Amino acid sequence: MSVCVSENEERRGQSQKMVDELRQERKQVWALFCQIAEQKPFENGDKLAPVLEQFAEILVDYVSLGHFGLFERALSGNERRAHIFEVVKQVYPLYAQTTDAVIMFNDSFDVANKKIDFNALEQSLSRLGEDLAKRMDLEDQVCAALLKRQETSR
Repeated sequence: MSVCVSENEERRGQSQKMVDELRQERKQVWALFCQIAEQKPFENGDKLAPVLEQFAEILVDYVSLGHFGLFERALSGNERRAHIFEVVKQVYPLYAQTTDAVIMFNDSFDVANKKIDFNALEQSLSRLGEDLAKRMDLEDQVCAALLKRQETSR
């Protein structure tokens, strides 16, 4: 028996898969973020460095998935659902700011390339937490638009 899947159903399935993957990476980011924060005061570089390195890796993966997964399709003109394009267009400038903040954090605390400035880590981690919370709120807006059922079929 052959089952026909409409283009809208296929698109919703792909959207759901991407949203699920993004949410999974978010959980990993927050878990490692908390693991780092629990090590305050930041004094033991031998203990902190491996967690910070792992955090940086998953953080880059998470940021890439959000940027290239959630936003690239709509911003490149390939998203045909107008309501998604409007949400993306509205939140992208703030989202891009959070991407820049994450990259700056990652560059500042790259374990492989330099010694960790423990004095700056606590304040930078706090700012990063705020930026990540803002980023996740913006992603939730886009995810809600992606998963919203169209009232009418196209």
